[in-house]
Amino acid sequence: MRHSSLALLLATAFALSPLHGVAGEKKVVDVKELAGSWRGWVTAESGQERATMNVQPDGSYKASTVSGSTADGKFYLKDGKLLYRSSRTTGTARLSEEGGKTTLTVTPEDPNYRTGKAEYERVK
Repeated sequence: MRHSSLALLLATAFALSPLHGVAGEKKVVDVKELAGSWRGWVTAESGQERATMNVQPDGSYKASTVSGSTADGKFYLKDGKLLYRSSRTTGTARLSEEGGKTTLTVTPEDPNYRTGKAEYERVK
């Protein structure tokens, strides 16, 4: 019984491990890597909402949701870390690749703001 409990605990720990999401993380060395069109979901006051974002080679972007909310901003690198500043929030960004999909996750540094994390997939 003791061994099966330990095995279950280890299996759960591996399944919930944050390393799962980091496995496909891609280090961004130039914001030009983000240039292009992105489509995904943002966390809004009313819940999850579809959104699109177009990023320019200089890191500037325009994002909009299906309900008409918009944000302008810019991605930039500071001390090797990908950050963003928008007309609504500031925070961190992470690029990952897995299963042939490139995902850009944007997380505001102020969790009390009306919006939360956004996740976009690159449009091919």
